[in-house]
Amino acid sequence: MERLSDKLQTLPASPGVYLMRDREGQVIYVGKAASLRSRVRSYFHAEPGHDPKTQRMIGEIADLEIVETETEAEALLLEDALIKRHQPRFNIRLRDDKRYPYLKLTAEPFPRILIVRRREADGGQYFGPYTNVKAMRATLKLAQRLFPIRTCTLDLPLDKPRRPCLNYHIGRCLGPCTSQVTAAEYADAVLGVGMLFDGRIRGLVNHLKDEMRTASLEQRFEQAAAVRDQITALIHALERQSMSLSDGKDRDVIGVAVTEAGASANVFRVREGRVSGREAFLLKAPMDSSPADVLEAFLPQFYARSAAVPREILLSHPVESLASLADALSALRGRRVRLHVPQRGEKRHLATLAADNARHALARQRLTESMREQALSSLTELASVLSLASFPQRIEAFDISNTQGGEATGSMVVFVNGRPRRDSYRRFKLHISGKPDDYGMMYEVLQRRFRRGLSEISDPTVTHGKFSELPDLLVIDGGKGQLNVALAVLSELAIDGIEAIGLAKRKEEIHLPRSDAPCTLPPDNPALLLLRQIRDEAHRFAVTYHRRLRSKRSMASLLDEVRGIGPKRKAALVKRFGSLERLAKATEADIAAAAKIPEALAQAILARMKRSE
Repeated sequence: MERLSDKLQTLPASPGVYLMRDREGQVIYVGKAASLRSRVRSYFHAEPGHDPKTQRMIGEIADLEIVETETEAEALLLEDALIKRHQPRFNIRLRDDKRYPYLKLTAEPFPRILIVRRREADGGQYFGPYTNVKAMRATLKLAQRLFPIRTCTLDLPLDKPRRPCLNYHIGRCLGPCTSQVTAAEYADAVLGVGMLFDGRIRGLVNHLKDEMRTASLEQRFEQAAAVRDQITALIHALERQSMSLSDGKDRDVIGVAVTEAGASANVFRVREGRVSGREAFLLKAPMDSSPADVLEAFLPQFYARSAAVPREILLSHPVESLASLADALSALRGRRVRLHVPQRGEKRHLATLAADNARHALARQRLTESMREQALSSLTELASVLSLASFPQRIEAFDISNTQGGEATGSMVVFVNGRPRRDSYRRFKLHISGKPDDYGMMYEVLQRRFRRGLSEISDPTVTHGKFSELPDLLVIDGGKGQLNVALAVLSELAIDGIEAIGLAKRKEEIHLPRSDAPCTLPPDNPALLLLRQIRDEAHRFAVTYHRRLRSKRSMASLLDEVRGIGPKRKAALVKRFGSLERLAKATEADIAAAAKIPEALAQAILARMKRSE
């Protein structure tokens, strides 16, 4: 305490960061302050206002360390870095250790789009971070379609133009390496990409309308038509942004939720009055944390990593240190930032909605963790009741579907740690056809799966193939016969260490390799419930593919009966619609456009379909 007292007496009044340590020297809390002297001393004053969490922390402080900074913005950035480094247990901090991705426009004469994991002071234009990677990639795909700026790594501009590459010919690049586009035209495309990434779709549409009118007046009709198509795609994207504020301004709306399971924050990015993006963050929070505590901790951490700080931020809950937070974010932005807790109207509605989304994210996380625990428990039970030699972390299940041997298909579904791994599912269109041979079909599927897997494993050029991961357990849909087929395939290919079982549908009997009598489990046994889920998923996946192939064949047969539909037109229609159901829902115009046929012929197709109903 004498050491602490001496340090408290000599604290500077400058901005900076302070680190609280316990008796073992571990950092238990990191904070920032506009004035280190007043902020740090406030912890040790005999104030009754400290919450239980702060009182517990104060009781463990044995030493402190300070780092002075020039500005509050530097203190905010340093605090975020130190929290990530030390992971102090009294700090509320972002739960994910991974770095969320950003979209980046490079600072080159002819910029490129990159997906990066960190922001750097390299002159590039950054957007993000994005927690919803799927939505980020959808935005990136739209940007590359509407504004085809380059993806190559050439150091442009070149001394001599190159021949156009494939991307140029298929419309995926403007071709700055070929001198086919001016620097001004390319810069205009980059501007469009930046506005799209920033969510300024309405402003981008107005900009493109001006460009279309100019091109039309100058009789550049082909270019005007291309810009018109860009506008149409952007208007569709604008229509999907259903939530909006009437004033048309830029702001962020942040809502938080706190439960026993943890804390969550949800950020709505509002650009030009419309919600252009949503990001959800899970946080680790000490016990007794309040929504105000979570907001106070989340704001500096989020905006220290964010590519942009808006001029207004709406909050779902009041925060005591609102003024100091606003000052710190203003220093980070370089201009004034307003923090506000709306009390009524559409702003309050949006802030409440953000908090509701944060609460739903926590509920989903809790459900996911519960399902994961239940799955691991079921796997442990499965390994026990079947006396498996190893824990079945990766399970592959196989099923066959056919109609009297026709359109025979096989399915492979994968469960990892008891949960479906859908990106590893595989389908097989079988070569055996014309006769219902379940054993032969299962043999073909397993042979193709494991031969391909062994080939990928032995090929040094394949780092991660579609079949290179081998399962711990095979689940075969069927009885002893189907199981023996699987065992024969493993034996022929000299594959050891993979266990296999058969699961019959009728009585839910489990057939084991080393037992003549099947094993039966109680209907509510967790191991049996998991096996049934896996087997049913394999059956669903096989039947879905089989029906699709059968529907395509039926559709092709029906089209053969329509005069004027030859092989090319039939192939175009099958490729476009894929099934009788989808063809029946199409309009005459859709059918005519898909196969490039007269609408009268499209009408004849629909008439033939009605006669077959």
